[in-house]
Amino acid sequence: MSFDDYGFVVWITGLPGSGKTTIARRLEAKLREKGLKVEVFDGDEVRRNLSAGLGFSREDRETHNKRVIYVCKLLARNGVNCIVSLISPYRSVREYARRQFPKFVEVYCKCSLEECMRRDPKGLYRKALAGEITNMTGIQDPYEEPTNPEVTIDTEHDPINHNVQKVLEKLVELGYLRHKIREL
Repeated sequence: MSFDDYGFVVWITGLPGSGKTTIARRLEAKLREKGLKVEVFDGDEVRRNLSAGLGFSREDRETHNKRVIYVCKLLARNGVNCIVSLISPYRSVREYARRQFPKFVEVYCKCSLEECMRRDPKGLYRKALAGEITNMTGIQDPYEEPTNPEVTIDTEHDPINHNVQKVLEKLVELGYLRHKIREL
């Protein structure tokens, strides 16, 4: 199988509430407009369907991430492009993911903890601070920021379209997309 036949994997990481799913869904729409085969792996959806029995310990999080990596490998080797939207808080797992794919782009959704806590779309930070949940990334469990992602997007200050465009431009620059996709 040639390099061109493989699908690419865009691995979007960041704190809970940093905008990963929003970016993933907007990116998916732009790629589908161009007729590309795309699958999105959203952390909440994958956890419900593939990792329902797992908790939030470090070991369970690593297992959850490795399950996603495995399914993405199956799809990517068959030409499907994958967008992964997972907190994936540990560098070691993200580096493991990077080694599994010939075409890989790590996207860091940079957003301050304070802003993520202000957004708190699922009420998780509130519950973590009240002691109702444990192992919350950013509160009781660490988030290890990427040291050298292909793309860093500022989801706290920059508009969604600007951030998605940065990802698209990186895919073109790396040769994973053949044609530039017009500005959003």
